[in-house]
Amino acid sequence: MFSEAKRKGVFLLPGKKRSSPEWQQVLEEYLLYRKADGLREKTLASQREIIFILFRRYPEAWNEPKQAVLKFLSEEVNPATYNLRLSYLKTFFNWCIEQGLMHDNPVKGFKKRKADHRIVQLDETIISRLLELPNKRSYAGLRDYALLLLTLDTGIRPKEAFALQKDDVNLRSNEVYVRANASKTKISRTLPISPITAKAIRQLLSARHPDWKDDVPVFASADGTPLNKDTRGDRLEMLVMRLTVYATVNALHEHRLDLAPSVR
Repeated sequence: MFSEAKRKGVFLLPGKKRSSPEWQQVLEEYLLYRKADGLREKTLASQREIIFILFRRYPEAWNEPKQAVLKFLSEEVNPATYNLRLSYLKTFFNWCIEQGLMHDNPVKGFKKRKADHRIVQLDETIISRLLELPNKRSYAGLRDYALLLLTLDTGIRPKEAFALQKDDVNLRSNEVYVRANASKTKISRTLPISPITAKAIRQLLSARHPDWKDDVPVFASADGTPLNKDTRGDRLEMLVMRLTVYATVNALHEHRLDLAPSVR
């Protein structure tokens, strides 16, 4: 694709005359490359959005990338947004250099901004009431209760929690193991859990149907199928997904909360 474009004079190195911008073609090729490299759809969509915004706001970005990038990164945004833009653009332009489309990366020299350290305190009364909601006399209630505790205890992402297998839980050392293929960062990690969370998971595993095989996830639906954000049926599941898994985890990662003491 690019060799043909280069013959037509579309993608030339800086200092040479270029025809009308073809950044859309470059972007699509880049995203295909990143998808083949294993990047998740959510991250691909985020990269597409940020790079698209750059070229939409600054049409000259393909011909004069340094000035356009300088304007783009000078916009008034919070540090997290700035750092995300910087990271995505750096990766995109590095790839363009590898493809022979330009010499220098226009974001070279820019550094990440340090986010303000903000600690958000969640009312322990609210947490206690939330933990009282699940009906622990049912499997679904035990599952929701254990999921609540695990989320508050570790900040585990929903997809990571739903992918946990029995072998990923070590109740002797009070740890859960997040596999690389379930992790957003594709890096495995071990998360320590509090005794109360370990106890809840132990009760949940004891309540599993005897016919369930070992490949049924720890946090499964009442019929033993994998749990996900689209699963419906259990009485409190919608509440748990919205109020706990999403709201709490998103807040945890955004504000770097340390909620563990609240549930010990």
